[in-house]
Amino acid sequence: MPREAAGQSRRGPEGGVTWRATFAALRHRNFRLFFIGQLISLTGSWIQTTAQGWLVYQLTGSKVLLGTVAAVGSLPMLLFSLWGGSVADRHPKRTVIFFTQAAMMGLAFVFAALVATARIQPWHILALAALGGVAMAFDMPARQAFMVEMTSREDLMNAVSLNSSIVNGARVIGPAVAGLLMAHMGLTWCFLLNGLSFVAVMVGLRMMRLPRFVPPAKPASTGRHMLEGFAYVVGHRRVLILLLLFAVVGVFGWSYSVLLPAYATDVLHVGEGGYGALLSANGFGALVGALTVATFGSRIRPRVLVLGGLWLFSATLLLLAVLRSYPLVLVCMAVNGWGMLLYFSTTNTLMQTSVSDAMRGRVMGIWALVFGGMMPIGGLESGLLSQAVGVPWTIAVGALVCAAAGLVTWWWVRRNPPHAG
Repeated sequence: MPREAAGQSRRGPEGGVTWRATFAALRHRNFRLFFIGQLISLTGSWIQTTAQGWLVYQLTGSKVLLGTVAAVGSLPMLLFSLWGGSVADRHPKRTVIFFTQAAMMGLAFVFAALVATARIQPWHILALAALGGVAMAFDMPARQAFMVEMTSREDLMNAVSLNSSIVNGARVIGPAVAGLLMAHMGLTWCFLLNGLSFVAVMVGLRMMRLPRFVPPAKPASTGRHMLEGFAYVVGHRRVLILLLLFAVVGVFGWSYSVLLPAYATDVLHVGEGGYGALLSANGFGALVGALTVATFGSRIRPRVLVLGGLWLFSATLLLLAVLRSYPLVLVCMAVNGWGMLLYFSTTNTLMQTSVSDAMRGRVMGIWALVFGGMMPIGGLESGLLSQAVGVPWTIAVGALVCAAAGLVTWWWVRRNPPHAG
């Protein structure tokens, strides 16, 4: 379809944005299969994530262990995501994703068996989190780089935003379902349903029609192949700035999520259902944010979405540190999710659309490295700091650091406009 015709097909008679623009990437059959499978699978993953955090805190009462589990689950991404990015650039991405999903399905069933037999111990949770992190280190770069193969460069921005909407639609449904399951059927069902949910994405992958994979020339060494990705990022100012800001937010911003079980229990004094509702409210706001980017992302300056979203996220974190009214906290969590997704989805889209096809897997491997490397540090930082000064103060510190990082980035970009991308 010519670019002009494509643009016209996404606008109403007076040039307004239509719902067709919001869901443009779904015109690709492969992406539709991916969309449906991921929505089911990620709902299961959020059911398990919600149950896991609650299980850890009920077993131990330790805020430090909450941060430690998050850190252990993310640490393998620090160790293996560069290798995962290299694998994604050298092998069929569909095959890589299929095997990583199968591995995570097996881990979920092991978790379910341990909980069902009442043999679950904290070290089991740490070990399973670590193994899941290894699978994710290979899954994330391949899945991100696979977007363009399922759609087209023209629809890539829309596909990335819709992928974020899948993640956050699951964040709305998953925690709410987990809260009901934990309250009425027990924790075992949360892990069992997660294991079953992986079947949907694996079937979708097998049903896709893709062109024959042509392997690239074999690199001199895997190490050199990975280092080429670093050299590319260092020479690409836009991607480098985005990654540096992403690192700061990963340590001081998103780490608040590991404290939510303690925040719900000790600050708000709510049970399983209230905790699940907090996550669902945050996920609903994030879903709205993802759809906002999918619909209006091409019409609003990316800098406005990135920095505006980050500052909104920071402001609502600061409010969470002082609010004690549960209804107001739910509203704040929703707005927080909206701001977070404006920032996150636009950042991801800018990175994917700024790099070449041959380098996309390795660049997204570095993105996963930053994400995975900062989250363990952030999880430990938030766990230790909250033990010393309390959960509200820890959240407030993170909010102020993120806001300041956004301000420094704004100042730097104004003085040194990026030339690359």
